[in-house]
Amino acid sequence: MCTALFGLLTWQEAVRGRLLAWDGPLRGALAGPAAHPAGAGSPVAQFFADLGNAQIAVPVLIAAMVWTTWCLRRAGRPRWWLPALAYAAAMAAVPLLVSLLKPLIGRAGPGSLTLSPGYPGLYPSGHAATAAVAYGGAALLLAHLLLRTAARRLLGAAAVLLNIAVGVFLVRCGYHWPLDVVGSWLLCGALLAGAALAVSCWSGNRG
Repeated sequence: MCTALFGLLTWQEAVRGRLLAWDGPLRGALAGPAAHPAGAGSPVAQFFADLGNAQIAVPVLIAAMVWTTWCLRRAGRPRWWLPALAYAAAMAAVPLLVSLLKPLIGRAGPGSLTLSPGYPGLYPSGHAATAAVAYGGAALLLAHLLLRTAARRLLGAAAVLLNIAVGVFLVRCGYHWPLDVVGSWLLCGALLAGAALAVSCWSGNRG
């Protein structure tokens, strides 16, 4: 479903279709009547927007990969290396796919955000995509170590809320249109689902 919806949204972005008419009202609802110039949000808004930086998000995923791998190997689980490998592959796919799609779509910036000459565009959001795979992947990895369903749900909810905050404040700070962020979420939902399916099918762990 994520793949299909991402394909639909990307097609609308490419042809400047009717869905893009929602970007203005959505941005107004998230950013208020006077949307911030790019980078001019409050310190709190900038903090959450910066959580999509690779320098911050990727180390979180790496830490989860290392800890999960060590625990699974110590427990004698079959293919203990597979979960970390699957989510590392999902993370590696993010910059590749984003860098391929941005110049093809060429989405201009919102409001006062003026793109420098030669900048490929804003769709999909690289920061939102990095955050989605890094924090979502970390939550899914750590869920392998949790026996209680309630703890897994709590961890998953925390990852979802964190990614919503990153996306909302990327819009509030003027860096992206809302649909740039939604497109990244759909793309990364497909990547994470693929990684989780690979782990479920090949690791021997269906818990």
